[in-house]
Amino acid sequence: MKSRLVASAAVSALVLLGTTGCTFLTPQATSIDPYNVSDGVNVPDSEGPLDIRNAMVIATEDGSTGNLIAAVVNATSNAETLIIEIEGLEPLRLHVGAGDTVSLGANAEPLRIDDFDTMPGATVEMYFQSGDATGATAEIPVLDGTLPEYSDLVPAEQAPVAE
Repeated sequence: MKSRLVASAAVSALVLLGTTGCTFLTPQATSIDPYNVSDGVNVPDSEGPLDIRNAMVIATEDGSTGNLIAAVVNATSNAETLIIEIEGLEPLRLHVGAGDTVSLGANAEPLRIDDFDTMPGATVEMYFQSGDATGATAEIPVLDGTLPEYSDLVPAEQAPVAE
């Protein structure tokens, strides 16, 4: 009876090892090659108080105007300002309250970029800076309104008139 119990335990251990062996020995692809799971990119800046997630620009067909779309997360207890610079253009500024997330294009208007001059399909180098941190530069993808989920994010030909 004892030998049957030992044999059962051994078989159970082998079955368990056999069914989990691949994941036990093989590294996960996502831990080796991190990647962005959307069309936008995350901006790496471990020093700054703000995190920029899924950043992309949705531009007009001719690339003359764009809308910056991103989620900006402030996990601190202080309000912060994000400064975004594109070579040759006026810096963009975004105020993010303490503990708040601003989703440009979802719960907040996208940041309009006039005189953009970058065609959809390309990337544009942007510099992001917040707090006292040095900031970070990232290549941000430029898309158009071809995909249905982005069609309502294409900027209007003329800037909206403030009332």
